[in-house]
Amino acid sequence: MNEAIMDYVKGYCKDIQSLFIEIRELIIKSVPCEIEEKLWAKLPSYYVGEKFVRIIPFKDHINIEAYTISKYKSQLEQYKITPKGMLQIYLNQDIPHTVLKEVFIETLMR
Repeated sequence: MNEAIMDYVKGYCKDIQSLFIEIRELIIKSVPCEIEEKLWAKLPSYYVGEKFVRIIPFKDHINIEAYTISKYKSQLEQYKITPKGMLQIYLNQDIPHTVLKEVFIETLMR
């Protein structure tokens, strides 16, 4: 993990850190090419060229920013999608691995 991102995530509780790492690993495993990992405006971001996904940790949940999330809204009904189109995953929720993998592939590869 990028050192700046690691330092950033260490500021959150262990549960948020674990959730963050699991989502990060899903992003990396979802696409066959190299992903550039960096902080953009102090937000952990994952780039393939100009396309990106952001994982934004909060005290009790994580927001995922990816431009294709709204396309999968019907498959993510048990999760909140913010007015800006970000998916919120709370600590008491399971990660929707299958749907997120599709979101990450479509966002970063197409």
